[in-house]
Amino acid sequence: MREPVSGPHDSASTTARRAVVVGAGLAGLLAAAALRDYADVTVVERDALPEGPEPRKGVPQARHTHLLWSGGALAMEELLPGVTDAWLAAGARRIPLPTGLVSLSPQGWLRRWPEMEFMIACSRDLLESVVRARLVADDRVTVLDRTEILGLAGDASRVTGIRVSSADGEERVLTADLVVDAAGRGSRGTAWLDALGVAPAPMEEVDSGLVYASRIFRAPAGTEEYPVVNVQPDGSQPVPGRSATLVPIEDGRWLVTLSGTRGGQPTARAEEFEPFARDVRHPVVGELISRAEPLTDVVVTRSTINRRRFFEKVSGWPDGFVSIGDSVATYNPIYGHGMSVAAQSALVLRERVAALGLTAPGLARRVQRAVAKPVSLAWELATGTDIRYPEAIGKRPNAARRLFARYVERLMRTALGRPLVFRPYLGVVTLTAPIGALVRPEVVLAVLRGPVKPPLTGPPLTEHERRTVLGAGS
Repeated sequence: MREPVSGPHDSASTTARRAVVVGAGLAGLLAAAALRDYADVTVVERDALPEGPEPRKGVPQARHTHLLWSGGALAMEELLPGVTDAWLAAGARRIPLPTGLVSLSPQGWLRRWPEMEFMIACSRDLLESVVRARLVADDRVTVLDRTEILGLAGDASRVTGIRVSSADGEERVLTADLVVDAAGRGSRGTAWLDALGVAPAPMEEVDSGLVYASRIFRAPAGTEEYPVVNVQPDGSQPVPGRSATLVPIEDGRWLVTLSGTRGGQPTARAEEFEPFARDVRHPVVGELISRAEPLTDVVVTRSTINRRRFFEKVSGWPDGFVSIGDSVATYNPIYGHGMSVAAQSALVLRERVAALGLTAPGLARRVQRAVAKPVSLAWELATGTDIRYPEAIGKRPNAARRLFARYVERLMRTALGRPLVFRPYLGVVTLTAPIGALVRPEVVLAVLRGPVKPPLTGPPLTEHERRTVLGAGS
């Protein structure tokens, strides 16, 4: 039998502390990992959870490309030591950045400098299944799937648990010292808090009208070490923003995702997939998939709105309740920040609980304020670009943000030919560095001086990469 779990303020307690996490997606699993040293954790999920890397109803976005940047991978490794090796053993790849990236940015082609950051490339199903397997095997964590959450127990000053209904229809209350809402885009957390009389959180939305279309292909022979290939939109142009991204995933496959904002959206028609990929700013992704065998139909997703709830601004935030992951903010998936922000938020949760104790007064409010830091960086990166597209809906940037956007555009042009500038930029994009890294004195000076190398005139594929897929005549 386990010894009672206690934190620094719980030493007199003879009863094990309990935490309940709503949602068994990545954010919920990582929250459970963060809390398992301080409480018995129950994860509650409405879906039936698969045994392995298989799709599930509650994560329709899993069928599109997912980029796990180094900032998120490092946070997950800290929460679950050894998880990176487990991903790689299951078929994922660790891709050095920008070495393993062929990308056309709004300002031009990126150079494949020696490694500065990295990403984990695989399907979302594999990422999540490896994390889930490690948590299910931990006797400090219990996972209840096929369980509906009916609402919160407690009052406006303190949440004391959740009300649930199991698959057989039995209703009960799971009491908890801390409830974590990690239910994702479909979270009903705001309605639950409203029912308790908690003041509503301010909310902001930026909607570019983006649509995603994805398809999986069998990768051609000899492409086991192929780079990620990406053609980004240019938000400075008064045309719909369209992109094409090819990510090598497990089992010798390529996952290709196309996207377009209002007026330039992809469709689910298979015969239009390759032509769309060829018709973005450069046809390289279309050219690559023309030699690859399609393995699936085209799947389309339209739920791509950027939405943020400013829970940290709610006065009288209740003790015993924390919201993280997509329950706080959702981003245009093209930037690949959702999983990394969830991981960093879970790490913040662990740090605050370790310092204060699970039942410390004001803990939940402190966590919610700390979570706002990684959320804010990803929010600024996503919405600062999305609001520029034609017919985008949302709050327009003020003069200071417009000025900073012009600086970042010059910074990016400089970064294409100066590694001193590209390194902090990539650190910010991968969420390993704060946005302040872009305005350090040596970076500002380099931006003023401009690039030291001329821009590339085409995709920087190696001769081997080009010949393997496109043939000798390419």
